Amino acid sequence: MKKLFTLLLAAALLSIGAASAAASATAPKSVIHVVTVAWKDGTTPEQIQAALDGAQALPAAYPGITRVWTKAIKVQNAPGTTVKRTHIIVMEFADEKALADYSGSDAQKAWYKLYTPIRGQSTTHDITN
Repeated sequence: MKKLFTLLLAAALLSIGAASAAASATAPKSVIHVVTVAWKDGTTPEQIQAALDGAQALPAAYPGITRVWTKAIKVQNAPGTTVKRTHIIVMEFADEKALADYSGSDAQKAWYKLYTPIRGQSTTHDITN
């Protein structure tokens, strides 16, 4: 009985280890960059759309960005928040190096000409595997 239990335990541990290794091997190495935005007072819908369109154009301007999402379905603000974030911009970078190299790039500088003059507040989150 003791040998059977040891054998079953070893098999279970090997199975868990194999599943973990398989999940790690298939997990993407891209970086998801999430920005929630509150615009400055007086910002027009046209200015917001220009900033969103500029974000959508980034993959063509910077090869390290693979995808961009700008159509927010839900934007959650914390209870008691006085500055309401209304938009989300998500960029997928090929990897951590692509994200690091984007900072200060010509593509970022060009987009920032549209974005930063109307950005009131933003919160940024970066995540990868």
